Amino acid sequence: MSFFGFGQSAELELVLSDAESRRRVEHKTEEGKKEKYFLFYDGETVSGRVVLTLKNPNKRLEHQGIKVEFIGQIELYYDRGNHHEFVSLVKDLARPGEFTQSQTFDFEFTHVEKPYESYTGQNVKLRYFLRATVSRRLNDVVKEMDIVVHTLSTYPELNSSIKMEVGIEDCLHIEFEYNKSKYHLKDVIVGKIYFLLVRIKIKHMEIDIIKRETTGTGPNVYHENDTIAKYEIMDGAPVRGESIPIRLFLAGYELTPTMRDINKKFSVRYYLNLVLIDEEERRYFKQQEVVLWRKGDIVRKSMSHQAAIASQRFEGTSSHTEAKTPSQTAENNGRQ
Repeated sequence: MSFFGFGQSAELELVLSDAESRRRVEHKTEEGKKEKYFLFYDGETVSGRVVLTLKNPNKRLEHQGIKVEFIGQIELYYDRGNHHEFVSLVKDLARPGEFTQSQTFDFEFTHVEKPYESYTGQNVKLRYFLRATVSRRLNDVVKEMDIVVHTLSTYPELNSSIKMEVGIEDCLHIEFEYNKSKYHLKDVIVGKIYFLLVRIKIKHMEIDIIKRETTGTGPNVYHENDTIAKYEIMDGAPVRGESIPIRLFLAGYELTPTMRDINKKFSVRYYLNLVLIDEEERRYFKQQEVVLWRKGDIVRKSMSHQAAIASQRFEGTSSHTEAKTPSQTAENNGRQ
C-alpha cells in the first residue's frame, strides 16, 4: 500500500484566528436547515491556520504542495456542474515535499472584497468558503469551511412614500399608502387603506410579503415566488370612507436584502401584495415592489461620528468646544 501512496493518511482542520470572539449567525442550508456560521463583512481580513494531523506517526506523507483558498461562488441548481466564482484568492503554504510529523500553517487574506451577501434560495446558492488542500498524486486531502457574509447599507437618502389608487370601474375604488418604499430588515411597514367606492361585498383583506427569485438570463429565466408572510388587516365588509391602518413588523420573518442582478446570475426582489377577497371567493390584488436593506451597528456608529465632524465644521467650533449632534443629544438623554 505504501507503494501506491496509501501508506500515510492525514486530516486537515481550518481554524480562524478570531474564532472565540467572532460573531456567529444562523444561515439556511440547501436542505432547509439552519446552522451557525462565522459572520464577516466586506473588506474584513480573513486569517487563521491550517492544522495538518498525520494519522500514522511512523510513516511519512509525500505531497505535491499545500495551499489554502478563499472562494466566493454562485451555484445554480439546474446547472450543478458549473460553479461561477467571483472571488478566488490562493495562498501557497508549502512546496512539494514530505512530512514525518503534524504541521500548522498560518494564513491571512487581507481586506478581502466580499461584494455580495450570502444567500441560499430555491434555485441558487451564493456561498463563501475557505478550502485547504494537500495535493497528492492519487487522492488530495481537502477541507472546506463555510462562512456567512452580510452586506450593510446606510440609510437611503431618497425614501419616498408609496401612494396609489386602484380599483374596478363602478365597483371598487381604493387608495392605499405605505410610509416608505425602502425598509431595513427590522423595520415596521406603516400604511393605510382608504375606501373611496365599495360596491362589492368584501369579506376579507390581507397583505402578503412575496419574495421573487429570478435566475438565468434570456430565454432561460426562472421565476420562483415564495410567500414569506400573510398578514390579515381586515375581516368583514368595509364601507365607503372607511380607513384601515396597516402596521407590519418585519423582524419576525426570514428576509434578505433586495439583490439586483447579482453577478448577472440572479436577483431577489420583494413585493407587498394587497389582497381583497369577496363573498364569492374572488380575489383582487395589487402588488407593489419595496426595497429591503440590512442595517448594522457598524454603519450607525460611523454615521454618528461623521455627523459630529460635519456639525463642528458647520458651526465653526474649535476642538475645545463640544458640538453635539441630534443623535448624541438623544444618547445623553437616554443615559439620564
